[in-house]
Amino acid sequence: MSRPPTFVPPPCARARGLRTARGEFAVLDAVPSGGVRGTALLLPGYTGSKEDFIAMLEPLTDAGYRVVAVDGRGQYETPGPGDQSAYAQYELALDVLAQARAVGESVHLLGHSLGGQIARAAVLTDRSPFASLTLLSSGPAEVAPAQREKVKLLSDALGVMDMEQVWQAMRALDPPEDADDPGARGDREDLRRRWLRHDPAQLLATGRQLVTEPDRVAELAALRPPLPVHVISGERDDTWPVPLLDAMAERLGAHRSRIAGAEHSPNTDRPGETAAAVAAFWDRHPVRPQ
Repeated sequence: MSRPPTFVPPPCARARGLRTARGEFAVLDAVPSGGVRGTALLLPGYTGSKEDFIAMLEPLTDAGYRVVAVDGRGQYETPGPGDQSAYAQYELALDVLAQARAVGESVHLLGHSLGGQIARAAVLTDRSPFASLTLLSSGPAEVAPAQREKVKLLSDALGVMDMEQVWQAMRALDPPEDADDPGARGDREDLRRRWLRHDPAQLLATGRQLVTEPDRVAELAALRPPLPVHVISGERDDTWPVPLLDAMAERLGAHRSRIAGAEHSPNTDRPGETAAAVAAFWDRHPVRPQ
């Protein structure tokens, strides 16, 4: 679970609803104070939310980009139905296409972890709205074996417990020092509120996607016209091993960035360095400002 440093948007951003042809989505919409170089759409990962990008918003707007971070359907502040079929990857990809069209043309698309695989599915469904694709700690296929076991344990728990009970069970596994840390307790309350607002059907359906996702790298590499791709990760990752991400980048002919001192969530581990790498990639693929 990504741990954003705060749930309070910076001055450059406002929380609002983004109206699309597929419904309204909760977003953080961050706009530069000067000229706009381009627009980006940011998708969070499994159990995450738009707030996972909150520490990147100011540096990205300082670089001249309008950035829209979104809660997908059933995530945190975007409601979703209790039917798992509503969260099929194709349905989520159609949501992303609708979001992109609602924020502008030639959108830079970035997805973290599960969000990267949903972003890939959106691009493979319709490449036309996108100027580039950034896969942030998001691998070519299913997650590593240890992570598949964690997803299974969570899915089993969601089958017999409510969201509060699952939260308490997860917290029982926290390191003892977290229980004694007032800062950690405050952070944990924000995370708890977010967790309780996730739809269990969304977690079950997307968890199943994480453990069964096929390798679609060849499909992405074959897109015509080709789409600029950026593969970015921390220097360590227990969800998709870094050498696997290196190999994926090579197969895609993608730009590759590793963020020193970061693990599976560079967006929260090292947000400044991650934003700089992301903006530098976007700068190399300019689009008509929105």
